[in-house]
Amino acid sequence: MLFLISPAKALDYTTPPPVKTHTQPLFAGDAAELISVLREKSPQQVAELMNLSDALSGLNVARYQAWSPKFTARNSKQAVLAFDGDVYGGLDAKSLCAEDLDWLQQHLCILSGLYGVLRPLDQMQPYRLEMGTRLATSRGKNLYQFWGRQIADYLNERALADKSPVVVNLASEEYFKSVNLKALKPRVVTCVFEESKAGQHKVVSFFAKRARGLMVRFAVQHRVSTPAQLQAFDAEGYRFTPGASGPDRLVFRRQSTS
Repeated sequence: MLFLISPAKALDYTTPPPVKTHTQPLFAGDAAELISVLREKSPQQVAELMNLSDALSGLNVARYQAWSPKFTARNSKQAVLAFDGDVYGGLDAKSLCAEDLDWLQQHLCILSGLYGVLRPLDQMQPYRLEMGTRLATSRGKNLYQFWGRQIADYLNERALADKSPVVVNLASEEYFKSVNLKALKPRVVTCVFEESKAGQHKVVSFFAKRARGLMVRFAVQHRVSTPAQLQAFDAEGYRFTPGASGPDRLVFRRQSTS
């Protein structure tokens, strides 16, 4: 199985990585093409394009200028250790052993506006470019058109190694839209995490993001190989809810404490 997650806006390039093992991003050439477009934009244009403050736009303009086609230990860090948002707090990759990180490398894909798809141990230079950004390039008016079916083709290639290929969608809607479903061949199973209160059930973004990371950690620790095994997920009070689920939509709920 392949698990898909979104990247994070928050980055950590100050904490030294616990492992030195790394790989090179597969779509660095495409990333360089996007960087060349971004470098042509002023801080004000970047701020308007991404709805950023002046400080954040200035930071990211500097990142685009510093970006290099050569990835080194000095200018980059393994993606799963560099991202620092809610999903990655649940996954807590820095506490995993080398064998667990190797398993992640074989089963986890991080969708990215700049890099297309990142494997966990791919070196990544700091950036800000959300998949929903309307960045016009020679390939189209936004990043969905830029990536086209390239991400789906890559996932198809990775899935060939499995007898019963399955993609487990733990990404946000914004990022999963980058996967061309008409071109994607594996079965897709989506996990949904809901908070329950007074008989009502709803997805709360912060909690759902963390739960997605917790699910990946569960998969690592139990070496999950089938969707059915995901039903045993019970981290932080979540329980599989059969009545609300279907073959390709697994719903997990917990009681809200607020």
